[in-house]
Amino acid sequence: MRTFGLKLRMFLVIGLLFAILFALFTGIAYLFGYFQPYVFVFMALGIMAIQYITGPYIVGWTMKVKYVTPYEEPRLHGIVDKLVLKLGIDKPKVGVSHVKVPNAFAFGRWKKDARVVVTKPLLEKLNDGELEAIVGHELSHVVHRDMIIMTAISVVPLICYYIFLSLVWGGMGAGGNRNAGYAVLIGLAAFVMYFVTNLLVLYISRAREYYADAGSAELTNQPHNLASGLYKLVLASKDIDEKALHEVEGIKAFFATDPTKASGEVRMLIEADLNRDGKLDEYEVKRFAEQAKATKFSALAEVFSTHPNPVKRIVKLAEMY
Repeated sequence: MRTFGLKLRMFLVIGLLFAILFALFTGIAYLFGYFQPYVFVFMALGIMAIQYITGPYIVGWTMKVKYVTPYEEPRLHGIVDKLVLKLGIDKPKVGVSHVKVPNAFAFGRWKKDARVVVTKPLLEKLNDGELEAIVGHELSHVVHRDMIIMTAISVVPLICYYIFLSLVWGGMGAGGNRNAGYAVLIGLAAFVMYFVTNLLVLYISRAREYYADAGSAELTNQPHNLASGLYKLVLASKDIDEKALHEVEGIKAFFATDPTKASGEVRMLIEADLNRDGKLDEYEVKRFAEQAKATKFSALAEVFSTHPNPVKRIVKLAEMY
């Protein structure tokens, strides 16, 4: 029940995304009765299909993923085995990514095709409780199927953009200035919707992170371990060189944290670490959350972000006790 509100909000926004798309198509059909934009829609859907089929291979190659056996990574496999048993799901492929950024991610084309990957630096940084919490976060993405959802909705802004190009620059091939004028107006509306739907996709990306955080906290019953794991990821990412960050730019939306924002996020989270030992315990998480609730955070600060404000994430985790 704790995650019901998050799930509801996610699906309401998904509904809004496709309602916007439907409204654009209805306007085109009503005013012109001409369906040239569907050519672009099919192109966009074709791109999505190619991405859907080849995506796991591209991600695996880009992130230098090596799928490992229990013999090679007994600690990691032991944690995954424990958690999938609790969840009652098939065990996903387990991999280790050989990039310099400490993080974790889940991806795949469907639930039984899921892969859970942690990077080598993450294995070195986290203790068993923190690693379990981070893996629980990624397995929650698998359970929620939001990897598939993100693939589906990411094409909506693309469709809006193709409609804009078709109507404004092509004028739909409509005869007469009046029809051409309507085409431009709807095309401009599609351009506005391109930005709006991009923001909605980012909102869903953030919501799915809250949803996975809650799933991990419920699964492990140790919310502070996830807070500590996220803090360590931020702390370890702040000094990573630009070249290493550029290598993971394409899939950072799938990470547990956004490593490109680590420098700013450390300044937000360092106050939580009362004894400056580089990790967070239950007392520190609860104390920090109480203080943070009294602080006003601008909603604009995360509007253009794929991940939630880290302080807000810790506040939400503290509420899970």
